[in-house]
Amino acid sequence: QVQLVESGGGLVQAGGSLRLSCAASETIFSISVMGWYRQAPGKQRELVATLTSGGSTNYADSVKGRFTISRDGAKNTVYLQMNNLKPEDTAVYYCNAHMRIRSIDAMRLYWGQGTQVTVSS
Repeated sequence: QVQLVESGGGLVQAGGSLRLSCAASETIFSISVMGWYRQAPGKQRELVATLTSGGSTNYADSVKGRFTISRDGAKNTVYLQMNNLKPEDTAVYYCNAHMRIRSIDAMRLYWGQGTQVTVSS
């Protein structure tokens, strides 16, 4: 079964940077939207950023100007560059993607397993 594999989380001091990666575990016929979400303890999962296959981006107000979402289509990988991190960015970060695995498959939404980002003050 296709998986989205995330990496790049960790512990960083406030003001620091991290880059998250999320790659599909096998070759994908097509991917439309890819995105990053996060969930802090006791809170609901929230959108961080999305990127369409056409290059349109959408960011949560709280991360605009600090985070950048990008994609390597050849590698079926989406990245989240996070700069000037703040303690309130601490959360488990999840990637997702709307993917059609083979040409005969329907477009479906897939989620990664999550990666922890902790920002110390």
